[in-house]
Amino acid sequence: MVKKTTTHSTGKRKSGTARVFFKEGTGKITVNGMEFEKYFPLESHRVTATKPLAFYPIENKHNLYVNVSGGGLSGQAGAIKLALARAILLINPELKETLAKASLLTRDSRVKERKKYGQKAARARFQFSKR
Repeated sequence: MVKKTTTHSTGKRKSGTARVFFKEGTGKITVNGMEFEKYFPLESHRVTATKPLAFYPIENKHNLYVNVSGGGLSGQAGAIKLALARAILLINPELKETLAKASLLTRDSRVKERKKYGQKAARARFQFSKR
């Protein structure tokens, strides 16, 4: 049996969609052709996106190539988190229980609620005037 050198997975959050590719390498992370730190300038987004790597460190093993589109940086970071967790699961299935307990394998289905007609916003109404 030939060992697979590339593993990939997909994750979604809000309007963001991420595809993560694991390739053999030195532990470098590239997002849309940019360095990880330059693409996500806020520390909170970087922490969110790399949360699954606490369970499966990639130093000197794999390079991560990420294609992400749609939504804002927060949704994209959440999408990367889910895609990373799913890819790690493909590489090492023994981590399923650990990743599930950390709720990294659950897709966060919360999306922005649509604005309704005759209303100011999704739930906000126009002010009622009796006279």
